Amino acid sequence: MRALLFTLLLALVAPALAAQTALPPAPWADRQLADPAQEADAKALMESIRCLTCQSQSIADSNASMAADLRSEIRERIARGEQPEAIRAWLIERYGDWISYKPSATPVLWPLWAAPILLIVGGLVVALRRVRRRRQS
Repeated sequence: MRALLFTLLLALVAPALAAQTALPPAPWADRQLADPAQEADAKALMESIRCLTCQSQSIADSNASMAADLRSEIRERIARGEQPEAIRAWLIERYGDWISYKPSATPVLWPLWAAPILLIVGGLVVALRRVRRRRQS
């Protein structure tokens, strides 16, 4: 009975032990494009895309494997002739607005952009009213 349990346990654990732990690096993750203009476009785009793993770094600065995959994808797409804004749109469509460090100005976000201005104006109105009340009394 113990031999059967041991064999069953070994059959369950063996595939996990034989699995590859790391994928090969992305081909263009750390290699620059031959065309300096294309590389400059790729670098500028990579600096404005947030790393999905680190969340506080751009993919240009991150050493995470996901960031390397995205760097490689961006360089491959730019080498094929895609425009950086089209690549950004694809990334936003795939991962959401959060991935981009460049905020969008879609109508859904207008209240978010207007809130600080409204709070400042409201604070100034309250402060002016209090100053006027003190002067009158």
